[in-house]
Amino acid sequence: MVAELLFEIGTEEIPAGYLEGGLRELQRLAEACLRENRIELTGGLVTYGTPRRLVLIGKGISEMQSDLVKEITGPPKSVAYDREGRPTKAALGFAQKQGVPVEEVQSIETPKGEYLYVKRQIPGRKTIEILAEALPKLIADIIWPKSMRWGSIGFPFVRPIHWVLCLFNGAVIPFEVAGVSSGRTTRGHRFMSPEAMEVSNVQDYFTGMEQAFVVIDQQERERVVERITREVAEKAGGKPIEDPELVSTVANLVEYPSAVCGSFDGMFLDLPDVVLITAMKEHQKYFAVYDEKGRLMPNFVAVNNTVARDESIVQRGHERVLRARLSDADFFLREDRKRPLLDRLEGLRQVVYQADLGTSHAKVQRFTKLAGYLAGIVLPEEADNVRLVANLCKCDLITQMVNEFPSLQGVMGKEYAQLEGYPDEVCSGIYEHYLPLRAGGQLPTSKIGAVVGIADRMDTIAGCFVVGLEPSGSADPFALRRHALAIIRIVEDMGWDLSLKEFIGQALLLLKEEIEFDKAQILSKVMAFVRERYKNMMLRSGYESDLIEAVISVEFDRIQKLRPKIDQLKKFSFESEEFNQLALTFKRVSNILKKQDKSFEADPALFREDCEGALWETFQALKDDVYRSLEGEGYLDALGLMVKLRKPVDDFFDGVEVLTKDDQALRENRVGLLQQIAGLMRLIADFSKFSI
Repeated sequence: MVAELLFEIGTEEIPAGYLEGGLRELQRLAEACLRENRIELTGGLVTYGTPRRLVLIGKGISEMQSDLVKEITGPPKSVAYDREGRPTKAALGFAQKQGVPVEEVQSIETPKGEYLYVKRQIPGRKTIEILAEALPKLIADIIWPKSMRWGSIGFPFVRPIHWVLCLFNGAVIPFEVAGVSSGRTTRGHRFMSPEAMEVSNVQDYFTGMEQAFVVIDQQERERVVERITREVAEKAGGKPIEDPELVSTVANLVEYPSAVCGSFDGMFLDLPDVVLITAMKEHQKYFAVYDEKGRLMPNFVAVNNTVARDESIVQRGHERVLRARLSDADFFLREDRKRPLLDRLEGLRQVVYQADLGTSHAKVQRFTKLAGYLAGIVLPEEADNVRLVANLCKCDLITQMVNEFPSLQGVMGKEYAQLEGYPDEVCSGIYEHYLPLRAGGQLPTSKIGAVVGIADRMDTIAGCFVVGLEPSGSADPFALRRHALAIIRIVEDMGWDLSLKEFIGQALLLLKEEIEFDKAQILSKVMAFVRERYKNMMLRSGYESDLIEAVISVEFDRIQKLRPKIDQLKKFSFESEEFNQLALTFKRVSNILKKQDKSFEADPALFREDCEGALWETFQALKDDVYRSLEGEGYLDALGLMVKLRKPVDDFFDGVEVLTKDDQALRENRVGLLQQIAGLMRLIADFSKFSI
């Protein structure tokens, strides 16, 4: 028999940014709980949530836990019975401990000999009993960014728990958590239907929520928010800004969305659009409104959690609050413009970047030099603008506008630079040095911004490794993994021929002027860190692990050359019938050479067998063509040439004893020949990494 589960945790209002993560945790923990307790689930689990509740619904849950069959090994048979075959104390004690007559004890053959064992079938318990024990712990195990305790209750949770609804096929699962007993009672909307109500099953629950003015499905609330904001904006002659993030946030702030369109003084339209939009969004969660030509209108849409009795009163309240916010923004803009942006650079001396790495001013000085170094390699014609952007790009951090709206860092730097008349490429570079803002985000189109951005990021990565702040496990407080991935993506996108090793080395040289550390050790660590980020990026892009490893294990320095090499090697592995045999052949070569700790040169005068000369002649005939193909990144052509080495190498292995013990000079000569062959192959990949 199967049953349905209805589980609801009723709370004070949960922060909008916490809700989605809390629901994911609830589902993950519930799935693990059923799996670990051998409770079969055929219908699946689904979660819903509002600011006041986390809901888990399960269908097709077995009413009984599966039986457990245990095979328990006991003492060796040799000590369990005496010479007459009578059970000893060891056998009797084992049988008694397992709760079976000694006559039912069997023996089993193991690698260590014959041992006693019993097979016990433990009957499954009722699911409702198991859940009564497991659910309080499940609630406690939900991970939140921050938890709180309330009253005399020592139980930590995101917000105080007011009720717990928990039914299994209509029957209450009895338990207590945070001083609250589970039951069949829930509550509707806090203001529009505050009375407690009893429910008997899942369908009854959904019906009750609908009647109690609660849109339980967060995705449905998002659709409602999109629809009602569009409808009220159209009445004002415009359309709301398209902002999925804001839609999601607003939907997680309300249980029953309703919308009202307000207006503000047209003089505020003189503020930069981004300032208006941010002031509405970040503090008030309002939607900006555009006209048919894409211009901001002096209107906004606010989403409320209740249906207003008098919309005009609600509208005036929103307008009054927004006017204060916009007045503040207008004041910040006027005050910030009293000082040129570059004059604020000295003010960064008062901002501590990191205790061991100094002030933000010191960081700017470091990555300005690093950016200048990079510009000399990839953008020499813009070197002066690169240094200017590097000096300007953090100056907006100490403006009043960015202090009020931190998300506008870079954005306001660009705005203020434009108002001061800097060239477009400088203004764009100030903003775009922050791109990409997140993993997979938009990359900079400005080469100046890209140079400054990767210099800034590399200074951060190198500095954190120097002072021991490298990521560990899931902890990455300085987002070094994201910074490394951004560097990789930007270099690859720009196609810059840049030595990663030299780039990291230059960043470390600049840090060494301020901090004492082992440069070689940190360089090795940072290279390995970036290499691992590259591998993870390629794995997420669908490339096989052994294919990636085969390439990056032999060379990881010039990022822009790696993907073409991997792509062409992948194509060769799919299209060439020779690939598997070639890989196996060079695995044999690698297996021989990995035992050698010295390099040798091959001398044709020492060849004794025809197969040695044949291999040498084939190698000499094609190596120059291989080098030419590789210079033009024709890796596929080079692989096609290297196929010609397979048979001579196989014949060589069949015809000679490479590691002969009879003649040291001959042995070294044969090893030297294989080392030259392997060196040519390793210009593309280490074929020993392929799992063939």
